[in-house]
Amino acid sequence: MFKRWMILFLFGLCACTSSKNQNPHVLIETKFGDIEVELYPKQAPISVAAFLSYIDSGYYNNATFYRVLRDDEQPTNAPKSELIQGGIWQTNYKLAATIPGIAHESTKQTGIQHKDGTISLARSTPGTANTEFFICVGDQPGFDYGGANNPDGQGYAAFGSIVKGMSVVKSIYNAPETDGTFDPLIYINKIKRL
Repeated sequence: MFKRWMILFLFGLCACTSSKNQNPHVLIETKFGDIEVELYPKQAPISVAAFLSYIDSGYYNNATFYRVLRDDEQPTNAPKSELIQGGIWQTNYKLAATIPGIAHESTKQTGIQHKDGTISLARSTPGTANTEFFICVGDQPGFDYGGANNPDGQGYAAFGSIVKGMSVVKSIYNAPETDGTFDPLIYINKIKRL
C-alpha cells in the first residue's frame, strides 16, 4: 500500500513540475480586454523577479499604457520601432522615481529576442530599468543586443511574451494618441499572477 501511494505521490509531483508549469503567467487587465503573458525566469531571472515583485507589491493597480510608437509617425532618419509602453510613470511618478533600477539582462545573455508580442523592460541607461515595460508590435530586432535602437548597443531586457490577447495589444496600439502619448491614457486595472 505504501509503495503504491509513493508511486502516485511521485507521479503527481512530476506532473506538477512539468514544463507547462515552470514559467509563471500573469494577466494584464484593461478596458480593451485581458492580456496573458508568459514569463521566462530561467532565461531572465532578475527581470522576472523584479516584475513579479512589483505585481505582488500592488504597484500596477491603476497603472496605464501611456506611450505608443508607430512606424509611420517616427522620423525618417531614425531607427524605427513599434510598441506600446506601460507602467506607473504617469499615475505614480513619485513611487516610480524611488524604485531602484535592476541589473540589465541583455538579449545576448538571455537569448530572448524582441519578436511580436515580447514584453521587455524600458530603461534609459543599463541598470535603470524598474516598473516601466513595453510590448513589441511586430518583430523589433533594433531592441536586441547590438541593435540600432539604443546608442549603447546593449538593447533592452526582454523577459516574456504574450500567449493570449495579442488582439488586445493591437487594439491598444491603434487607440487615439497625441505625439506618441495615448489620449486619453489607457488604464491598467490590475496586473496579477495566474
